[in-house]
Amino acid sequence: MNFPQQDFDFSQPMLLEGMRVLPEHIDANGHMNVGYYNVIFDLALDKFFVPFDLDWSYVQRTNLSTFVLETHVCYLQEVVQNDPLRFTFQLLDYDAKRLHYFMGMYHAEKNYLAATSEQALLHVSLETRRASPFLEEHQALFARMLAGHGKLPRPEQAGRSIGLAKKPKA
Repeated sequence: MNFPQQDFDFSQPMLLEGMRVLPEHIDANGHMNVGYYNVIFDLALDKFFVPFDLDWSYVQRTNLSTFVLETHVCYLQEVVQNDPLRFTFQLLDYDAKRLHYFMGMYHAEKNYLAATSEQALLHVSLETRRASPFLEEHQALFARMLAGHGKLPRPEQAGRSIGLAKKPKA
């Protein structure tokens, strides 16, 4: 499959709208449960991959897929049942077999950043269960995407590590 240059505008992060916090995502605290953040980010990623021919039809046709290697989620402001969501996707880096990207989850009406998910994934042959290079057309697409997304500011939460800040002793 070829991806014509004019089909994608990578001068801004990609945008996905139309998702919502479902009743089953809500926990005893009355907001979206921590586990569902990963679920909804994964569902958003699946939707981002459709126009790039990296969705389930690609997996079925090629016996190739992607496996997430690492995820770092930042929970910034809660969302509750029926809140409309908007997602952004920014490619931070790639090589022949891996992607490093950043997604933001926004409240679609109030426009606040609710959570972020920074992820690394690996392209895999399902036959061998080993890393496999992306198809040449995907690599060319990622090069175009990074040429645009690489000019964008790096998201504040990207590259964070987890730990407790040490307070200076008095």
